[in-house]
Amino acid sequence: MTIVEKAAYLKGLTEGLGITPETKEGKLWAALQDLLTDMAHEIEDLQSAQLDMADALDELTDEVTVLQDCCGDLDLNPLDEDEDDEDEEDEDEDSSFDEVLYDVTCPVCGEEITLDEDMLAQGSIDCPHCGEALEFEMGDDEDSDDELKF
Repeated sequence: MTIVEKAAYLKGLTEGLGITPETKEGKLWAALQDLLTDMAHEIEDLQSAQLDMADALDELTDEVTVLQDCCGDLDLNPLDEDEDDEDEEDEDEDSSFDEVLYDVTCPVCGEEITLDEDMLAQGSIDCPHCGEALEFEMGDDEDSDDELKF
């Protein structure tokens, strides 16, 4: 017997006992019966909604399983990293913000070279692509915006 059926049974029992809504006690029983009926319908609606959500969750779980099977061993969840990995990444990020890098093009071979401030302090390097000795200096002009000159 469902909860709605039980509420209907109590209503029939109340009427069968001859409790009429004209008396004080009858008014109380009628109000309680209306409340029980409304609550029974609300509970039934909530149960139905919960079952619908459970079905939807099962479908999503099945779809995720299919996606995991398709993707194999790919690490798609960055939240599963160890704390040590996170600490190393934080250190790498911090050090990358401390160092300024300059990308320049070799005037001889046309290849791009990345220089850091230590390399600039030397004043010259050999191009790693063609071996040409390159000398450079930082522009001091206000309009140059720290332009690198060969």
